Amino acid sequence: MSAAQPPGDGAHQLLVVIDPVARRTDGESVRIAKDVLSAGSHAKICLPDGPEEFARALSRRGSRRPVVVGDDRALRRAVSQLHREREPAQAALSLIPVGAAAALELAHSLGVPPGAVAAARTALDGAVRRLDLLVDDSDGVVLGTLHIPALSALPGAVAAHTGVTAVWDTCRTLVRTLVRPTPSTPPAPPRTHRLRVEADGVLLNDLDRPVESVTVTSQGGDGGLAEVVIRTPVSEPVTAEAKAVTVSGADFRYHADIQVGGPVRTRTWTVRAGAWGLMLPVGEG
Repeated sequence: MSAAQPPGDGAHQLLVVIDPVARRTDGESVRIAKDVLSAGSHAKICLPDGPEEFARALSRRGSRRPVVVGDDRALRRAVSQLHREREPAQAALSLIPVGAAAALELAHSLGVPPGAVAAARTALDGAVRRLDLLVDDSDGVVLGTLHIPALSALPGAVAAHTGVTAVWDTCRTLVRTLVRPTPSTPPAPPRTHRLRVEADGVLLNDLDRPVESVTVTSQGGDGGLAEVVIRTPVSEPVTAEAKAVTVSGADFRYHADIQVGGPVRTRTWTVRAGAWGLMLPVGEG
């Protein structure tokens, strides 16, 4: 992350976009955030019913600074919209995190304070931090971590084996265990897939060496580099830093933050240094 920058003269002209999931999940936190923001700014409140209205509200913000009330998906949706407008660097974004803990891991990892009151005060009086953005060749974005795991080896029928049959099988297994010891079974082999990974044109892994996972993480606004980690079942992880990472091979899926993408045969992610601004507490980072 680079040094904090004070917000401009329009800092207290706010567009507050409240994600519908946040309204359903925790209406009290939403109300508190609205009260704090309205008391400290000229806030225009928008209540979109879905992603299209969410994007439309942001695109019509004018000179108002956007504040999103919602979880990681809402944050990612907002940054994606700003990126499509090619204005993420000009629009400093604020987030009031509202949602389940598992849906706010990205926000908290970026330094957004937990709690509606603290986050709303940060939206009013915080400082802008420039953050890197990973952008792929289909114009998708990654705010934090890109992860390419090996595919599950379980067939769909086994994965869907639930309900009464599953309960009965569990009971039967427990009875057998109590009657006689169950012989130990060898651990399942690690799940792998074959991927070619290049970092700034340098080959890090080829198709002849199976990998368990590939992880690419943007490192903030310092130098515009991403950290690449390739894990294999037979050796130490391979690590590198790069501005662009290309992954290719058999059809693979990937996790861009909390969004699942693919399947694709090839994809390139490029670091855009300091490409978007997030309001964080003064002195953070």
